[in-house]
Amino acid sequence: MTAAGSGLEHEPEYDEAAIRFLEVLWGEGFLSPGGPAEVDRVLAGLDLAGKTILDFGCGAGGVSLHIAKTYDPAEVVGYDVEQPVIDHARAAAVREGLSSRVRFVAGSSGRLPFDDAEFDVVFSKDAMVHVPDKEWLFGELYRVLKPGGRLAASDWLISHDGEPSQDMRDYIAAEGLSFGMASPQRYLAAMTAAGFVDASAESRNAWYRETARSELQRLQGSLHAAAAEAVGEEYVAKNVRTWTAMQKVLDTGEHCPTHLRGSKPAGGPP
Repeated sequence: MTAAGSGLEHEPEYDEAAIRFLEVLWGEGFLSPGGPAEVDRVLAGLDLAGKTILDFGCGAGGVSLHIAKTYDPAEVVGYDVEQPVIDHARAAAVREGLSSRVRFVAGSSGRLPFDDAEFDVVFSKDAMVHVPDKEWLFGELYRVLKPGGRLAASDWLISHDGEPSQDMRDYIAAEGLSFGMASPQRYLAAMTAAGFVDASAESRNAWYRETARSELQRLQGSLHAAAAEAVGEEYVAKNVRTWTAMQKVLDTGEHCPTHLRGSKPAGGPP
């Protein structure tokens, strides 16, 4: 998912090569770390049975399909602004026989293409980082939630407000993606301003610090041949450099993947 200003754009950053590479690393349909186990941790304690779920920034569809297969929701709607990942996700839903319960919507910049109070739960996995305007984002996510609905998300945050360190700037440049990182304090303030209550942020730096180290080792070792076959040696080498730069800011704590929770009040204005 890419972003510009307060909206979302169609310029794809996750093309077929990116999808193939990340699936080697994280599993079929998964474009962010942790696979199904980390999705389950984000959703821990929530009852999704019979609920309508929005997967914001659904990527290649692995998360949406996992939720549909595991939690018995009424419907999962995966939303992304990048057509290559939407095409990939739709094909996966057909292969797995889940098209009647999971649908994928391609969007564009501006207001989300959903009605007010359409969803019981909004989920997002490491996609909100691509939207710089967190206030706009949480306002939209609040709008599409039903009263009493829940937000459960994971995202890539920076530990502080103000200018990033040189190591962080080097890492973002190595990624080459539209990262609009913000601090936990800004996320919580934006959620509260939108109307969410019981907003919380739980750092996952300790987990991903060690997980990323293992990912880098596997890219250089046991996964190297499969990754090179999927995308070529040069693409793998670029990502080894990216993971090396990322490890520095994970080790300092400046890069802090974070779980987020919030609720839309059951009463009062929508």
